[in-house]
Amino acid sequence: MNNIESYNQKQQGEHQEICLMLQKLLSNGLPEAESKVWHGHPVWFLDGNPTVGYSVEKRGVRLMFWSGRSFHEPELVGDSKFKDASIFYNAVSEIDEASVRRWLEKSRTIQWDYKNIVKRRGELIRLP
Repeated sequence: MNNIESYNQKQQGEHQEICLMLQKLLSNGLPEAESKVWHGHPVWFLDGNPTVGYSVEKRGVRLMFWSGRSFHEPELVGDSKFKDASIFYNAVSEIDEASVRRWLEKSRTIQWDYKNIVKRRGELIRLP
């Protein structure tokens, strides 16, 4: 069992089902990505840059795209100083698979350079 599978198995009830569905959607949608548990939750990386991940939180299961605010998708909400945006799920039936696939496509072409954010002292630049 890999680390993401272990993370998912630790979740309870509906949250576990949501995590399993998101793992499937993200792995199928970004087959070229490296995936691992990073900072305590599953994350998919493109060329070493964190792109998408999920975590179980009090509000539900949070699906977060590191560059999601630049996708201009109303369902994805961002409120940090960075470019991330998220959506929360509390039931598998809330997951719109077509939207997740669309966001994954955007995550390939719209990326901010989080990989080098420390080196750049917090400055984010858009990747070409």
